[in-house]
Amino acid sequence: MNRAVGLTLSAAVLAAVAGWTAQSLYSRHRAMGPENPGATSSARIPAVISPLSPEEAPLSPEDSPLSPAEAAAPAPAQLPDRLPDFTLAGVDGKATPISAWAGKSLLLNFWATWCAPCRREIPLLESLRSNWRAQGFEVIGIAVDHRPEVLDFARRMHIDYPVLIGEQDALDVAAALGFDSPAFPFTVFTDRHGRIVTLFVGELHPAEAQLILEAIRRVNSDQLPIGAARTAISAGLKSLR
Repeated sequence: MNRAVGLTLSAAVLAAVAGWTAQSLYSRHRAMGPENPGATSSARIPAVISPLSPEEAPLSPEDSPLSPAEAAAPAPAQLPDRLPDFTLAGVDGKATPISAWAGKSLLLNFWATWCAPCRREIPLLESLRSNWRAQGFEVIGIAVDHRPEVLDFARRMHIDYPVLIGEQDALDVAAALGFDSPAFPFTVFTDRHGRIVTLFVGELHPAEAQLILEAIRRVNSDQLPIGAARTAISAGLKSLR
């Protein structure tokens, strides 16, 4: 066999194996159970897409098993009005209900260890927790990933906010929020009553987080109706584009 032809065939085989491995992992994640469990509320609100372009928040093939089309998947058109009840295992292995944080405004960040934008967000999330926790906010990471990888990553990164871990059960939570095929990262923001104020799809940045949290702070202090807060957040994010 001609050496050049042999090298070309070898490269093709390696590329095919890499593509199959990535697609197998994502296909395993997409083996969903019943659609939208727990999404019983009739009130629905729009989601918010990250104002950043794909070029500004790249998700490289080696960092994610998502295909380009899947990585660009839009947010759900509508969200439940309230955060659905769910329980996932914490890093200590104990089943932890989301109701453990009742009375707090939550930033629920859905992520995975293989997602580059997810990893980049971690320092910001830690900073947000430090700066906003005294005002009744809490950051919770929802790792949609294999437990051993998450535990090792969280230990190495010294993540200081609560992390809940799940595979199919975490995907069920995403489905209850309208994501049958979620693209990571995405962050759900609630007020202190558990109402979903907005969902931000894509890598979160300081200006965006500040705008959203300030609006929710005003909702929590009864200075701003939740509908007006959603409108203000949407308009504010557009102005950041």
